[in-house]
Amino acid sequence: MDTKIVLDTLWVLITAMLVFFMNLGFAMVESGFQQAKNCVNILSKNFVVFAVSTIAFWVLGWGLMYGNGNVFFGTNGLFFLTGADNSPATGSAYQGVYSALSWTGVPLLAKFFFQLVFAGTAATIVSGAVGGRIKYLSFILFSFILVSLIYPIVGHWIWGGGFLQKLGMWDFAGSTVVHSVGGWAALAGAMILGPRFGKFRQNGMVNPILGHNLSLATIGTFVLWLGWFGFNPGSTMSADFNAIARICVTTNSAAAAGTLSATLISWLLLGKPDLGMTLNGCLAGLVAITASCAFVSVPSSVIIGLIAGILVVLAVIGFDKVKIDDPVGATAVHLVNGIFGTLCVGLFAQDSIMPGTTGNGLFFGGGWKLLVAQLTGVIAVGIYVFVLASLTWLILKKTVGIRVTLVEEINGLDIGEHGNIAYPDFATRKSVITL
Repeated sequence: MDTKIVLDTLWVLITAMLVFFMNLGFAMVESGFQQAKNCVNILSKNFVVFAVSTIAFWVLGWGLMYGNGNVFFGTNGLFFLTGADNSPATGSAYQGVYSALSWTGVPLLAKFFFQLVFAGTAATIVSGAVGGRIKYLSFILFSFILVSLIYPIVGHWIWGGGFLQKLGMWDFAGSTVVHSVGGWAALAGAMILGPRFGKFRQNGMVNPILGHNLSLATIGTFVLWLGWFGFNPGSTMSADFNAIARICVTTNSAAAAGTLSATLISWLLLGKPDLGMTLNGCLAGLVAITASCAFVSVPSSVIIGLIAGILVVLAVIGFDKVKIDDPVGATAVHLVNGIFGTLCVGLFAQDSIMPGTTGNGLFFGGGWKLLVAQLTGVIAVGIYVFVLASLTWLILKKTVGIRVTLVEEINGLDIGEHGNIAYPDFATRKSVITL
């Protein structure tokens, strides 16, 4: 077998495993930022969501995203019924079915697994934003719909030969395809669910509901930072040593810059260097660099990260001001900086870094063309995902219901939804509230 195919396949599978490992990071971050009484619930959601995503993406999402079809969605290769062999792309058995991925020479199932872990990430983003008050079943149903229908349509538009790709929009590793999609879905859910009980006082002031374990959240952020070295460099889908080295450095530089700027701005605005803001600043930098990591220089990645860290702090404060309750800051991290990161391609891209791809962005003499294409993609995806996600949440609300009872919310979803608690030896509640 061709040595390049072997090496490329190993690279794709190893980086996919790193992205899969990010599920642990999300579970730790989200549970750490939640109250102890909801810890089992958030852990269970983060665990089961990847299983749900696996089935949803295999059954329908993969074909809609990468199957040949029209500029809006794939129509061939649905349900993995055709082209599901394990031959390398040098074979012709499935070239005509999933031709959008014919540029990489790894086996079909390696391509599928790599794209699957990305789909699972989009669904996981939603979990934290709706934490503390959503019904377990409703979250599972929403996740299945997101990964089987909503996410893959956007993926087809940008990565599968759809109209945004043809328009000239670029999103190397998913600031829009993964993070903005998850962020828009999370925003819709948080708005329709409403805030947690006690989050806002009658005078409109914010009543902070503190996370129960920042140690867990910090470890989880480190896991996510590590996983991003699979997320971004792995999107080359080949062991191109120059590209993956450069992408690792731009990814890390943006994360570091976002960490520092979020720490500083929270220190200035809140009076103290808030650890939660520091952690989200790191994640904001990572989300923001995801679209442009292959197309920008290291100095540009630092600037992108610095701005992302500032944006996430302002966004967390801003969402609170408009009474949108997001316990973990997922919308501020993934939506706001997913949008910002996508636009950064149109601002900071340099043709000399990856010739024959994006061309130069606005700041490097390329004019407005690329930025307009990026903005068009942001708007199209935002409208589509927010509308479809809102309709899905509303249908679930009218059928199975999406919010637990007030008693269950006060007592904790661990007891009400799972009949279990995360810390039985340290329980402080001697009784539960009944009506």
